[in-house]
Amino acid sequence: MNKEEIIEYCLSLQNTYEDYPFPEDDFSVTIKHSKNKKWFALIMKVQNKLYLNVKTNPEYSELLRNSYEYIIPAYHMNKQHWNTIIIEDKIDKKLVKELINESYELTKK
Repeated sequence: MNKEEIIEYCLSLQNTYEDYPFPEDDFSVTIKHSKNKKWFALIMKVQNKLYLNVKTNPEYSELLRNSYEYIIPAYHMNKQHWNTIIIEDKIDKKLVKELINESYELTKK
């Protein structure tokens, strides 16, 4: 997966839009709900790697981090509720989409 594929998938979810909230950073993008303006995905480049932050159920967060080396505590966000997925060749694309969906649902209200 690359940045464009992640954005495309996120935008396929109902009532969403992309936003570039950091004026001095034209790479990082948040994907938000149209109704409540909450973001459910943050895509950024950190140390030349593509990072995707998603919200996860806190009980599930630790399991994910222990099961996948490319899932770490969220970069610059609440580490109890958010995880970072380091997007690399060996990621499970199906899992990434599932985690985007979970984040979408958790941030709807």
